[in-house]
Amino acid sequence: MPANTFRQTFRSLRHRNYRLYFFGQLVSLHGTWMQTVAQAWLVYRLTNSSFMLGLVAFCSLAPVLVLGLLGGVVADRYRRRKLLIAGHTAAMVHAAVLAMLTFGGWITAWQIVVLALILGVVLAFEMPARHAFITELVPREDLPNAIPLNSSVFNVARFVGPSIAGWLVAFYGEGTVFLVNAASFAAVLVALLMIRVVERPAAPAAGSVYGHLLQGLEFAWRQPQIRAGLLVVGMISLVAASVTVLMPVFAKETFSGGPTTLGLLLAAIGMGALAGALRLAYRLSGDGLERSIGVATVGAGICVLVFSFIDTLALALPILVFAGFAHTTTAASTNTLIQLTVDDRLRGRVMSLFSMIFIGLMPLGSLLAGALAQRLGAPATVGLFGLGCTVAAAGYLYSARRKLSASG
Repeated sequence: MPANTFRQTFRSLRHRNYRLYFFGQLVSLHGTWMQTVAQAWLVYRLTNSSFMLGLVAFCSLAPVLVLGLLGGVVADRYRRRKLLIAGHTAAMVHAAVLAMLTFGGWITAWQIVVLALILGVVLAFEMPARHAFITELVPREDLPNAIPLNSSVFNVARFVGPSIAGWLVAFYGEGTVFLVNAASFAAVLVALLMIRVVERPAAPAAGSVYGHLLQGLEFAWRQPQIRAGLLVVGMISLVAASVTVLMPVFAKETFSGGPTTLGLLLAAIGMGALAGALRLAYRLSGDGLERSIGVATVGAGICVLVFSFIDTLALALPILVFAGFAHTTTAASTNTLIQLTVDDRLRGRVMSLFSMIFIGLMPLGSLLAGALAQRLGAPATVGLFGLGCTVAAAGYLYSARRKLSASG
């Protein structure tokens, strides 16, 4: 990568606070993705049920859908750095408990369900604070770089973490992966403690929680860009859920593999997602984001639809790379578009909507995908989700082009 390109792509790292957070997240998210893979494999090993895979995924993210807006109110009323410290500490304890139960041989599928539900509650309050906290680490002009660059951290871990987890599970078991994840939270906790920002004062608690919720909802609904972007993110979220939750089934039944094959499949998605995030980070401004969102979502739907027909691993991996690229382009572009539009006093609440739709809809997609796969099979289920995404995204793109033509 030429020096100028490197400097432009990673320009937000010149800010000390962002640099600390970036590298802390880089370590911690590797552990998170490793645990995701190990937990999915453990559930499938214990139950041999695609429905249970969907149920665990549902329980881990459903609280974001139910409590996400409340989490946004909390992120606007209280100091976000302290909320993040509390959230990551709780997640570290969760991973340690999971490791202890697994090493002791006491773990059951229903214990995993309960623990997943607890972690989901933590995420409901942590995610809006995390998204909004980025604006406290860099100046506004660097947000179009900082947001996709932060997404690249997520996707580096998504690429590397599953590969490591596959080997660790194969040789040392799932408990080792859970323990590694617990230890990895130390990196982001140390980074958060070292960050020095001029923290905004806690917002006065004037008005009811319900009133504060309505303010965020009304703002998002009145902004056509945000409203349409959130609808597309909801569709891409459902598709991602169907692919992710059923990937152990594809690894074992379609490609006749084990945990290492599962790691390769998820790593392929992560590699494409990383490329998509870095491409967005190279952009100098937020111009043209609506077109990027539409084209990327159509591409994601087509890739997932094609993947559902493939039974050869060598062909599946490059398709998943393109799917990951398109998925992250949609999500990070929408995130950036919202962050550049919203007022800071409403940022936590509006970003909680993004979290609810992007993450909170995944459990519904996971549960639906798991149930459909029991009847139709994993390939047919994923194909249906991909087709739906393609049609919805084509409608969004057509609408966006008409609006651009009218304004021109």
